[in-house]
Amino acid sequence: MLIGLYTGTRAAAIAAASPRREHGRAFVDLNAGIFYRLKIGKRATNKRQPPAPLPPRLLAHMRRWERKKIIANCFVEWHGQPVKSVKNAFARAVNVANLDLTDGNVTPHTLRHTAATWLMQRGADPWEAAGFLGMSVKVLIDTYGHHHPDYMRGAAFAITQKSRVESAAKVGTPSVRKAS
Repeated sequence: MLIGLYTGTRAAAIAAASPRREHGRAFVDLNAGIFYRLKIGKRATNKRQPPAPLPPRLLAHMRRWERKKIIANCFVEWHGQPVKSVKNAFARAVNVANLDLTDGNVTPHTLRHTAATWLMQRGADPWEAAGFLGMSVKVLIDTYGHHHPDYMRGAAFAITQKSRVESAAKVGTPSVRKAS
């Protein structure tokens, strides 16, 4: 869950993430702090999976998990073996946390939505946030832009301001007139 919340990475890439370079696995470089989300040997698709820097807080957890041998081969395991899907475990966690009492739509992808929302709420630059999440700026703005603290601020400020023509007339500056 931490990996999903702090990176906005899709569940399949998280399930495949390993601290070692292996064919068919996403790779987390714990030294450089970079998450290479596209599985090694896999071709890129429309579901963008660009490498992304790991937030320091998450990187510290992941390094600790590796150092203390909490993980064997992948960051998401069951009985020491990599999982193919996180759906069952996620559904169980949702149930234990009583989150399924809402609308029943809490899925692993919800973590990606949360990450995008947090980035916008915290005023992240949309271009950087979109790159970090592996989505287009258009999709980010269209879907999550209303969460940004600057959303409509310019319009809210402008609505109470005098027009340029009114301000120029008040100061005594000649305004632009139409020739008759």
